[in-house]
Amino acid sequence: MPRYEYRCRSCGDTFELSRPMSESAAPAECPAGHADTVKLLSTVAVGGSSSAPAPSSGGGCCGGGCCG
Repeated sequence: MPRYEYRCRSCGDTFELSRPMSESAAPAECPAGHADTVKLLSTVAVGGSSSAPAPSSGGGCCGGGCCG
């Protein structure tokens, strides 16, 4: 079951809830009982692209000549 992160606008607490994807947009109450919460974006959803360089056709480090 996916975990979603929320932040309470009343007290500033950040908390996580495990819930089905079908309930991801449903309101969440913070552990202190406040109802004014907002769902946060996960780093996985925000960081969808890779910044790692593409592998070279030389076969990696040893095939690329960097292993002297």
